[in-house]
Amino acid sequence: MSVPKIRISPAEYLAFERKSEIKHEFYNGEIFAMGGASREHNLVCMNVSSEIRQQLKGKSCEAYPNDMRVFIPATGLYTYPDIVVVCGTPQFQDEEFDTLLNPVLIIEVLSPSTESYDRGKKFANYRSIESLQEYLLIAQDEYHIDRYLRHGEFWLLSEARTLEESLELTSIECVLDMREVYDKITFTTPEAETH
Repeated sequence: MSVPKIRISPAEYLAFERKSEIKHEFYNGEIFAMGGASREHNLVCMNVSSEIRQQLKGKSCEAYPNDMRVFIPATGLYTYPDIVVVCGTPQFQDEEFDTLLNPVLIIEVLSPSTESYDRGKKFANYRSIESLQEYLLIAQDEYHIDRYLRHGEFWLLSEARTLEESLELTSIECVLDMREVYDKITFTTPEAETH
């Protein structure tokens, strides 16, 4: 005999989440606990946050780490991107100012357990945000960034795969240098293991 799932309302989720010591996503009446992150994941997040923060000085954009919840009205998803940037006046869901509605750039650092979700259903949700102009997926197990840029109804993909490359973040007029993104991280290549 299967036990029916208990569904809660968005208001119940927010009341629960604001008291919780761990973060949860919310979708379609269900809450999903978010797990911890690896050393590489944390280093990439910190490196990218530092680079963006430095380059946003004097601009009308704000960058938030993974504690800023984003709500997607078209789909009802509440989620916590690894890094989110808003330009102009931030819009929030309510007077708690902890649920952002108008990001222009979202960055996710890929984990083995979330990569297919971040590339698939989560990106589909993100694409419905009218203000969103750019989406970055950063690998933590190799030098690799996928950058999706909104171009009308389409999303154009560009990527960087070596430490010599950099990516221009058009939506916030910043540049991410791959060496800075992967600072203090070294990947072992099959060729290095045989020597």
